[in-house]
Amino acid sequence: MTTTVGVIGLGSMGWGAATSALRKGLATWGCDTREEVLARFASEGGRIARRPAELAAACDVVLVLVVNAAQTEQVLFGEGGLVPGMRPGSVVIASATVDPALPPQWAQRLAEHGVLMIDGPVSGGARKAAEGQMTVMGSGPAEAFDKAAALLGAIAGKVYRLGEAPGIGSTVKMVNQHLAGVHIAAACEAMALGIRAGAEPRALYEVICNSAGMSWMFQNRVPHILDGDYTPLSAVNIFVKDLGIVLDAARKLTFPLPLASAAHQMYLATAALGHGGDDDASVIKMFAALAGIELPAAAASGGAGAGR
Repeated sequence: MTTTVGVIGLGSMGWGAATSALRKGLATWGCDTREEVLARFASEGGRIARRPAELAAACDVVLVLVVNAAQTEQVLFGEGGLVPGMRPGSVVIASATVDPALPPQWAQRLAEHGVLMIDGPVSGGARKAAEGQMTVMGSGPAEAFDKAAALLGAIAGKVYRLGEAPGIGSTVKMVNQHLAGVHIAAACEAMALGIRAGAEPRALYEVICNSAGMSWMFQNRVPHILDGDYTPLSAVNIFVKDLGIVLDAARKLTFPLPLASAAHQMYLATAALGHGGDDDASVIKMFAALAGIELPAAAASGGAGAGR
């Protein structure tokens, strides 16, 4: 049977997911609040909706890839929302990074309408999304995964089925964001230290990428610093939110997280300096402000954006 899919939230990752589905030949609806994005998606061959309710009845599977829990709840249950118009047996994949306590509540409300849910946060960034190679950290009933197989196959290189209980996927994503946030903050701190001590930034980057101190985030984010290009693919404010989720969950478990706490303060400080909407590599600007170091400037073309 032909599967019709929808993607709600055509940001950097949602756009990649939606266009990946189109490339795989799936009839794909896109929903966003921005008219220019909808026009662009229509030009790619997608069907467009300005409100979730407009695509609800047409879709067998809907990927909700918005910013946070509040937006997810609005999309699902708010005015003009998705759920009342969905057919029984259809599937929602909820992919925002949220408190793991929330997906079980959403799954219960969806079940009252006969709709299945996969708690399915994603990772990989804009590049992997555009390539259809995201990682999905999913939990939910086997029937939901079976029905969503065509869409998951189009958007993901790896789909982890972590159990049937909603909330497990979000728990695993929370741990991933703990590590990602700490690693980016550590990469910025380390580069700032090296620059302050007189190391040439590009040489420093090259050496670390071939040494034991390298991390994926160091390798991926430091080129933004070297190019002086802080165009946000993942903004500072995302980690203000995500590490906040991590710390709130740990507090409920009476579990100490000293490294995550320190990293969270670094993102907060960077946001307080006015860089909350900039790329998360902008954490290095906090150190530049504190220590007076000179960061690499953007090239005349605006920066190559290596590593993005």
